[in-house]
Amino acid sequence: MASTVAVYPGTFDPVTYGHLDLIDRALTLFDRVRVAVAANPGKQPLFSAQERVALLRRAIRRRGVTVEPFDGLVVDYARRHGARIVLRGLRMLSDFEYEFQMALTNRKLDAGVETLFLMPSESYAYLSSRLIKEAVSLGADVRAFVPPFVASHLRRALAPRSFRAGRRGRRG
Repeated sequence: MASTVAVYPGTFDPVTYGHLDLIDRALTLFDRVRVAVAANPGKQPLFSAQERVALLRRAIRRRGVTVEPFDGLVVDYARRHGARIVLRGLRMLSDFEYEFQMALTNRKLDAGVETLFLMPSESYAYLSSRLIKEAVSLGADVRAFVPPFVASHLRRALAPRSFRAGRRGRRG
């Protein structure tokens, strides 16, 4: 029996527990999941693709998951890796229109690659990387939303200036 491979593309800037939840769900459906970290300079990510790959690899220590950067069309990436399924997460109704358009475009580009929409657990349905970055920039503790090492990475990159200045000025 051939193994089934799914591609889960995204920016993952940063990886959240919602992303990890989707990967866990995908592993119950597929033998292997390829997490494809998009370069996506148009979104102006906080972290480089290599940093995002490193954070994901540290967060995902599950058999059957590969994490790597990619640039270009997701259908081309899927075809190169023998995947016929592209996974996309839907958190809220507001995600649907964009994801639906992207899925139909991908189908037109390659009818052999299907898009499968997965919903995260209800406890993660509201999470977005953008909101987490905003919260960190305002001084929030986001360890309930991202792994602790990701929260530390975010704090170093986004801590409010007054917090960073205060920490540098302290003597211990």
